[in-house]
Amino acid sequence: MSSTVNADRRTQLESLWEHDAIKIIAVISAIYIVYALIGLILGYSLDGIVNTLRRMTYLIAVYGMVTLALNLHWGYTGLFNIGVAGFMAIGLYVTMILAKPADPGGAAQYAGLGLPMPIAIIGGVVAAGLAGLVVALPALRLRADYFAITTIAFAEIVRLGVTSDALQQFTILGAELGTGGGRGLIRNYDDPMNVIFQLEIFSSFVDLTNSLFGFGPTQARALAYSIVLVIVLAGIYWLIQRTSRSPFGRVLKAIREDEEAAQSLGKDTNMFKIKVFVLGCALMGLAGILWRFRRTGVTPEAFRPHVTFYIWIALIIGGAGSNTGSILGSGLFVAVLFEGPQYLRRVIDQLVAIGDAPNTFAGAVAPLLSANPVPLVRYTFAEFLTLQFVIMGVALILLMQRRPDGLLGHREETAAAIPLGVRPSAAGGGSGGGGGSGSGGGFTHGQTRDQHDDSDQRTDGGIDADAADAQTDSLQSDISDSSDTNGTSKTSDTTAQSDDSATDGETL
Repeated sequence: MSSTVNADRRTQLESLWEHDAIKIIAVISAIYIVYALIGLILGYSLDGIVNTLRRMTYLIAVYGMVTLALNLHWGYTGLFNIGVAGFMAIGLYVTMILAKPADPGGAAQYAGLGLPMPIAIIGGVVAAGLAGLVVALPALRLRADYFAITTIAFAEIVRLGVTSDALQQFTILGAELGTGGGRGLIRNYDDPMNVIFQLEIFSSFVDLTNSLFGFGPTQARALAYSIVLVIVLAGIYWLIQRTSRSPFGRVLKAIREDEEAAQSLGKDTNMFKIKVFVLGCALMGLAGILWRFRRTGVTPEAFRPHVTFYIWIALIIGGAGSNTGSILGSGLFVAVLFEGPQYLRRVIDQLVAIGDAPNTFAGAVAPLLSANPVPLVRYTFAEFLTLQFVIMGVALILLMQRRPDGLLGHREETAAAIPLGVRPSAAGGGSGGGGGSGSGGGFTHGQTRDQHDDSDQRTDGGIDADAADAQTDSLQSDISDSSDTNGTSKTSDTTAQSDDSATDGETL
């Protein structure tokens, strides 16, 4: 009896784990618990622990947005975009230029158009999408590797362009604008979150966080903004989920698997790729805006190529083609590879007195000849942030060797809209009335198969032969029974039902 109960509980837990929302909540919660426990063991204050978790939430939300957009390109359509940072930069710079007041004033040397923040954000998103269109029109004719080179070249053009003297300050239709060059732009517009911060309910939120964690108004604002980013992330996740399950999304997966086959079915694959590339670039622009538009300023150095590299690591960890994997990959990347080494450095610094490190690598390695590893350890600790890139590279190599599909990549997905893997029973096939339309048949027109969240990998292009034979036998049995009962065969009903049996679930 006990074994039966345990088996039932295990079955229930496995069924519950199939829900992707449960996966996200479980993994992110585990990350928070580990960080909180480490902080408590080391004696960190409560406000310090909560602030660390708040920063992680902020980073996970931002990286999750960009990874979802990249998954739309690579995971769904097979577009190798490694110019992510460039589209993020376009979204942010255009938004700041549109939102900055016409009178620069103070330390802000460059003027803007002074548009309301919602319009400025829309302008930045549209500009990123248009940039994606400019890249896609000529570049999509190239093979995947050449397309990748084009996108990374475009990202560098954007980064170096905003630092150039030509764009440092320029005039358009009589308006004096500028990117600020290498010095960047200073934010001299109101905080975009003031719409929320000035609400009466936010005062209650500040009082609540102050009583619980000892937060001041600034920390409470940062926490509120992290919550807003999580809500935006959920909205982008929902949008891409709906896109992937739509006919448009099925065409994208067909292009990813075999573009020539999709073309043979009459699909304009170039148009589909252009649309999805523009959509993904627009979402990257939005993520870039939300990442830094509340900062006091922005410089081109924030959008160096390593940002794109980070996003790709997050996507590979979670698994290409899985929206849930994109979020889980972002969470694990931030917790283990991005924030983890820095957090570990602070922990080691608190527990152990490292001492002064040598100024050069040679000075750190030379004592090894006399069996003294201490200078090298001290030098490694001092260069821990640089070592972080090495850790990421090693982790990426191990991941590609051990689990190349990522956590949730290559999940099964059925192209058919009916369960073709189940043979209908003989009794059920003959119980229907005229034309085989009875409810006892093994299949019903329009019956769908439950598919999990993303299930965003490897569309099954064909139909199981045994299941197709079973469906045909059932159809013939129904026709024969109907003919014996009514004394006549309804040709039009038979033809219509045959058309349904042949086409249902095969179209993109």
